[in-house]
Amino acid sequence: MKQNKNNQTKFGPMMIIGALFFLFGFVTWLNATLIPYLKISCELNDFEAYLVTTAFYISYFFMAIPSSTILEKIGFKKGMSLGLIIMAIGSLFFVPAALTRMYGLFLFGLFVQGLGLAVLQTASNPYITVLGPIESAARRISFMGIANKIAGILSPILLGMVVLAGTDELTVNLELMNAADKAIELDLLAKKVILPYILMAVVLFILAFGIRFSNLPEIEEQDDEEKHGNWFSRLIAVLKVPYLALGFLAIFFYVGAEVIAVDTMALYGNYLGFSTDTSKFFASFTLTGMLLGYFVGILAIPKYISQQKALSYFAVLGIVFTVLVVSTKGMSSILFLALLGFANSIMWPAIWPLAIEKLGKLTKIGSAILIMGIAGGAVLPPLFALLKDTLGGNMHLAYLMLILCYLYILFYAIKGHKTGKK
Repeated sequence: MKQNKNNQTKFGPMMIIGALFFLFGFVTWLNATLIPYLKISCELNDFEAYLVTTAFYISYFFMAIPSSTILEKIGFKKGMSLGLIIMAIGSLFFVPAALTRMYGLFLFGLFVQGLGLAVLQTASNPYITVLGPIESAARRISFMGIANKIAGILSPILLGMVVLAGTDELTVNLELMNAADKAIELDLLAKKVILPYILMAVVLFILAFGIRFSNLPEIEEQDDEEKHGNWFSRLIAVLKVPYLALGFLAIFFYVGAEVIAVDTMALYGNYLGFSTDTSKFFASFTLTGMLLGYFVGILAIPKYISQQKALSYFAVLGIVFTVLVVSTKGMSSILFLALLGFANSIMWPAIWPLAIEKLGKLTKIGSAILIMGIAGGAVLPPLFALLKDTLGGNMHLAYLMLILCYLYILFYAIKGHKTGKK
């Protein structure tokens, strides 16, 4: 990919990509509200409720490499528009899902949304990486992360105010109702999600049109003689790069840890005795912690600390905060779980450039492999629910699984990112 050396011409593309990262965050972190909402309206247990994250994040695993091929064939702007259209279609599936209260339809809508986001992520992350020197890539991605997390702070609050208002009283009343009255109340609750998702679909269709006719430049490919054959041969070649394969696992464990730290917040608040009217805001605490961490990344990387050392230090912070989550109770435990957001903040911006450094003509397919690592958000939260059940419902101790995630990320920061790198 060719880098644009004119700072003035970079500003426009960075603003557009920043707006898209805002969109990523808004849609992604709605899951923090959807989990407790769907648990009530579709009468689910914790494991079933966390399948929200599975349906949403597993789509990245299946769509990342096809996204790379799509972008090669139709170009950057058309690919972005396509991704937004797919997301809009996924949002519209929430209408029949809410009308029928079919959990499977909700999950399918989330899966389709994830497919669209996979196209957008596969395009935007390498794009922002090559807009300047690789040494400061973490700083640029941190700017994008600020837009992402501001949206993430807002989305669970806004959706929670609409769909979770009064659910504490409703939950108590449901226990006293006969089957017919209970079904009526749950149907009314399910329909609360229709208007927000119709509005989301409209906005996404408008953005798709706007991106298609924006001044966002295409990412130029290397000359034909520099290409590495077809996508399959490039895939085989990139899978032989050890530090990229290890980077895939780092992304897998990081995303899994991040999703657990955010999307379990509401149910953890209930576990600790907080009402849903209070705990529905807790996910925003974690995302606020991530926002603060991005500011640290912008100010410190690479001026005062390398992205590799920052990754090491923040992985250690993740381990420390996890221990404090488990060893404290009440609001203290909630706040330490929120501080995991701060620990997680630097991980995506630091892992990404370390994993694609020196890939050259394999950068695009390598980026697709890293996007597949987002599937950690699909796998680890349900495992968290199963571990909790195995521990007799002890949600406190279940958070110990995060220590394994941070230990691997620490390994990648110290040694893994160097493996096989010349």
